[in-house]
Amino acid sequence: QVQLVESGGGLVQAGGSLRLSCAGSGRTFSNYAMGWFRQAPGKEREFVAGISWSGGRTYYADSVKGRFTISRNNAKNTVYLQMNSLKPEDTAVYYCAADSVSFRTVIVTTTTGYNYWGQGTQVTVSS
Repeated sequence: QVQLVESGGGLVQAGGSLRLSCAGSGRTFSNYAMGWFRQAPGKEREFVAGISWSGGRTYYADSVKGRFTISRNNAKNTVYLQMNSLKPEDTAVYYCAADSVSFRTVIVTTTTGYNYWGQGTQVTVSS
């Protein structure tokens, strides 16, 4: 059974920073790309950032490019999302997700490409 557990969410003022972590277990973590998604109230879940299985490739949504950084430590089975210069519009529940295909060569930006999800962590940015 694959488990993903997020942590690091919270309340922060606009312009502040947070670092989210996602710890994985249950399969060979390093064989799969990982993604971060978010869902604001009344909106669909959207792609935020993705990282390849090796960590050598990353991809970001335009809305977070230059402010967020995704990284991973395969020795610790953990993926991170460093969020800087936070804006009120970044307020959402953030989810990490594991790719459904091992050693995929592209980073998938749709929810259908991921088959394991964490429980989510709330990020609230006040103005």
